[in-house]
Amino acid sequence: MDDIELESTGQILLTAEGHARLKNELQRLSVDKRAEIAERIRDSKDRGEFSEDNSELEEVKIEQAMVENRINELKAMFANAAIINKRKVSTKEVGLGARVTVKDKRRRIEFEVRIVASVEANPDEDLISDESPLGRALLGKAVGDIVRYSAPAGDLRYEITNIRR
Repeated sequence: MDDIELESTGQILLTAEGHARLKNELQRLSVDKRAEIAERIRDSKDRGEFSEDNSELEEVKIEQAMVENRINELKAMFANAAIINKRKVSTKEVGLGARVTVKDKRRRIEFEVRIVASVEANPDEDLISDESPLGRALLGKAVGDIVRYSAPAGDLRYEITNIRR
């Protein structure tokens, strides 16, 4: 079964780096953050601030709910996750896991992005979701192709100059 088949069966395909980053987040939340929140609740209780009108306690409870929600979200994701086999990432056409160098046709600058699943997307690190406008425009394209897509900055045109694993 190849990576494309896995994606169509509902599995979430992650890069090895994204998988590790999300596993670290789950570990940090499950161990460190839970312990920190429990300590803050104990401190509040020890100070006799364990009443319904305690806004600090309410804030901690809200934070605890958000942390538990994220832990559950990550666990559910890992139950359906598979790591992309880097050797199967095509260098002939853009697919999930590919590092794509594009040249902005208007500004004449080049930059590289990596196409990833939405759960590991981070535009600040040039990790672009396959579901984003740029990601969708790049998927299936080859070196030399010009891609056009609409962005908040307007209509953009990029030429694909390189695809690597």
